[in-house]
Amino acid sequence: MVESLVVAVVGPTAAGKSDLSVALCKQLPSGSGTGEVVNADAMQVYRGMDVGTAKITVAERSGVPHHLLDILDVTQTATVAEFQQLARAAIDDCLRRQVVPVLAGGSALYVRAILDDFEFPGTDPVLRERLEAELVEHGSGALHQRLAEVDPAAAAQILPSNGRRIVRALEVIEITGGPYVATLPEHTYVYPGAVQLGLDVPRPVLDERIDRRVDRMFDNGFVDEVEALLAKGLLDGRTANRALGYPQVIALLRGELSETEARMRTAQATRRFARRQDSWFRKDPRITWLPWDAPDLVDQALRVIRGNHPGPADVVGMEEGLGAVDARG
Repeated sequence: MVESLVVAVVGPTAAGKSDLSVALCKQLPSGSGTGEVVNADAMQVYRGMDVGTAKITVAERSGVPHHLLDILDVTQTATVAEFQQLARAAIDDCLRRQVVPVLAGGSALYVRAILDDFEFPGTDPVLRERLEAELVEHGSGALHQRLAEVDPAAAAQILPSNGRRIVRALEVIEITGGPYVATLPEHTYVYPGAVQLGLDVPRPVLDERIDRRVDRMFDNGFVDEVEALLAKGLLDGRTANRALGYPQVIALLRGELSETEARMRTAQATRRFARRQDSWFRKDPRITWLPWDAPDLVDQALRVIRGNHPGPADVVGMEEGLGAVDARG
């Protein structure tokens, strides 16, 4: 049976996933002459959230098609289940055209939900409404304590401040009668030809890269971006306004923080998030980790792919004799 090649480039924020994904798309032969990137970043789906999410620019895409960027307004909510459907549709479309889809993003749950055999439990509108009312009345801390009592493992994986995920976990527990963590995907690919590549960045280096990125964001118009999005209803949405850095800039615009404080808190929150990302991805033994700054990074990635998929007789979209390029050039 022919296995269709699906590549995923994962790792913490600021690791260089976008650059490697574009470089791989140029090197992986396919029916259209190039691979195509499928975004797996939960916040880059929003139109206008460009600077704050470090969204790859049109110029940086180098002509490589990108899917699932800029598909929602900031007032809309992106759920993991909906994203799973959209991403799989984009991947399947690529495979039908004999194009190699390269999934790129740091949202670990989104990547797992797309690649793995995972069906989401349904939702109960009445139950959800009740839990959301309790969230407003009692706060996320109280609901997190309740979650810890009924499912300690789930509570350990969800921040006490993340009211939306706490509500969803409690909803699933009541619907299924079982623990929430039991509904998370197993390590079973829905695409048997999947290959995951992780970018390994030493923590001190990653912290420095994050600090530089945050400074670039503020220097390149992040505050103006948030101000424009507020006029488009950013605060009316349930998801977009919680993206890294956006709550801090909103506080800055309200006069609650200085710009220096907003920069500092954005960098701190991003560093914490990067640690959680890395921790989540490290739990998946199927990921092959590559040094982020290797001069032959793309060549190493191609060797991993070839090691998983030995030749064109076995895999759609894979051939021998691929050269190396510099992922940052």
